[in-house]
Amino acid sequence: MIDMIEPFENMIKNPALKMTEENLKVLQVNVGKLCNLACKHCHVGANPNSTEIMTRDTMQQILRILPNFKTLDITGGSPEMNPNFRWFVDEASKICSNIMVRSNLVIMTEENYKDIPDFLKDRKVEIIASLPYYTENDCDRQRGKGTFRAVISMLKKLNSIGYGINEELSLNLVYNPGGAFLSPSQNELEQEYKKRLRADYGIEFTHLFAITNNPIGRFKEFLKRTNNYERYMKRLYDAFNPDALKGMMCRFQLSVSWDGKLYDCDFNQPLNLMINGVQDIRELKEIHSRKIKFGNHCYACTAGSGSSCGGATT
Repeated sequence: MIDMIEPFENMIKNPALKMTEENLKVLQVNVGKLCNLACKHCHVGANPNSTEIMTRDTMQQILRILPNFKTLDITGGSPEMNPNFRWFVDEASKICSNIMVRSNLVIMTEENYKDIPDFLKDRKVEIIASLPYYTENDCDRQRGKGTFRAVISMLKKLNSIGYGINEELSLNLVYNPGGAFLSPSQNELEQEYKKRLRADYGIEFTHLFAITNNPIGRFKEFLKRTNNYERYMKRLYDAFNPDALKGMMCRFQLSVSWDGKLYDCDFNQPLNLMINGVQDIRELKEIHSRKIKFGNHCYACTAGSGSSCGGATT
């Protein structure tokens, strides 16, 4: 079945869509794979025992090139667990007015991280929070027992300080399918999330991002363990949408791994598909348009309505 899948790059007929934009918008930074959770859909294999953590020296190199970008997108692992997280966000906020932090929220309920909500609020940092589903059983099945209730309590806390309520404090949620299937309509799902979370818990949020699970890392292991890998790849391939090519996140961003290596996107990191050209942030002097490195995992970003770190692309 998998032999029937055309190499992804062959699906791109317009040569311009194989290149990044000349002026990139987003600098996405993975500050480490250390995490308090070990979600089954995690493509980087983050876990509580990871030693792959970005140093302050590497963060300083990121701050050096940050003026070239409009948005700083901080991810992990659980980025809050990096010992230099607060320092990094504080320094970045002096350079960039649009900072996003991707959080599992559970971490903010732990004693050493309870200051994070107010810390982020003071710097008007956008929070992108993982909530694979709005029911306890479905969420806990994907992320671990007790995670749903912890997230709900933190969402209430964030609402109480203005997140998801005030226009300048964006609180966006992320939906990930719980198995080897594609996401429903993002717009319809967002309305359902808002209806259920408001009715059941009095929670408000800004937007929902529906992100297709990428068949790499821990999710690929899950697919193979359940004999669903080939079927899932065929499903992504059959759902290929050429209109989604224009909105692929790799065309507008530069991705930095915990060790300072450079990638077209966060999904290329576990596959060690570093960018064409200079591949280490310490050596990066100028940022130019470059040819993107693709693989068949990229079908996840072009299936159906498309998928990026900001949700649907079409």
